[in-house]
Parts: sequence; structure tokens; C-alpha cells
Amino acid sequence: MGRVSRAQAQENRQRVVATASRMFREKGTTVSVADLMKAAGLTHGGFYKQFASKEDLVDEAITHAFAAQAAHSAVAFKEHIGEHEAARRTLIENYLSVWHRDHPADGCPVSGFAADLGREPEQAARAQHAYVNGIRNRAARLATGNDDGMAQLCTMVGALVLARATRGNPISEELLQAARTALTESAQPGLQQRTD
Repeated sequence: MGRVSRAQAQENRQRVVATASRMFREKGTTVSVADLMKAAGLTHGGFYKQFASKEDLVDEAITHAFAAQAAHSAVAFKEHIGEHEAARRTLIENYLSVWHRDHPADGCPVSGFAADLGREPEQAARAQHAYVNGIRNRAARLATGNDDGMAQLCTMVGALVLARATRGNPISEELLQAARTALTESAQPGLQQRTD
């Protein structure tokens, strides 16, 4: 078999990164290189021509996932120019949806990579820049007034992780709804917070 062109090699690399980004969010970073390359439609041997290590691929996959999410979010927010609250509500509704719960491969990288990075400190240190920037950018889209959006993001990610862990039980949808309600009603003007 002849050598692939530089353009084809770059296209293959991008395909592996995109495939890894989806597979790692869905199944975790323990996915084998062989399974990953098979899913990308390439040979296992080609992996090491493209990447120095699986850890390098994980870094690129995380960066790719956040870049793809940022592009998607930017489009959604342009639909609500000048309507921050409408954009925020749309983000909350989409994030805390049954569809998002059931499609982690296409979902948020904050929740998709959190467990793996928590278990793998060395990988977390390598990927920290992209991951932290992704968290800050997502929280900024939720920010309201004096609220920087961090607690809202924590609520959303936590609810999604719990809903995924309890999928198939009615509590899964209850968790999503409880978080949606808490995040949308707390921002409504005129609502008073309980003090008891």
C-alpha cells in the first residue's frame, strides 16, 4: 500500500481526534486504541504515526470537544442576541434534557470527561488548561448579575451525572426536572428566596 498524502494524513488525524472525543465522552478514556482506530475506520498501526501516545490523543480529544461545543454554543447564543436570559434558559433546558442524558458522546465535555480526569491525575494535569477554560466559558454563559455562573454549572453537571447514573429509573427524569426548575425559577425577578 502506498504512502498517504500529507492532506490525507491530516484528515485521518482529525477523524481519529473527533472519534476519540465522542468515544471518550461516551465510554471513558479506557477505550482501547484498537477499538478507537476501528471506529475511525483506520488501522491500529496508523495510530503511532499520528500520535506520540494515547495521553496526547486524550488531550487533543478534550480540546476538540470544547472547541466543538463552543462553536455550537456560539451559534445558539447568536439566535438570542440581546436576550441573555432567553439564551441562558435555552442552555439550561438543552443541558438538562433527556436527549443530552442519553447521548453523552455528543454531550458536554465538562460532564463527559470529569470522571476520567478525576481518576487520572496525570492526565488531568495535562488537560487542565483546556478543561478549565471550558468550565469558565460554560459558566460565563450562565452568569446573571452578581452570579458568575459557577454554582449553576455545578448544579447542571451534577444533575446530569446523577441522571445518567440512574437512567431507567423515574428518579432520573426527576433529577433533571428539579435542576431545571431550581435554575430557571431562581433567576425570575420577583421570586423571593426561602430563609427557613
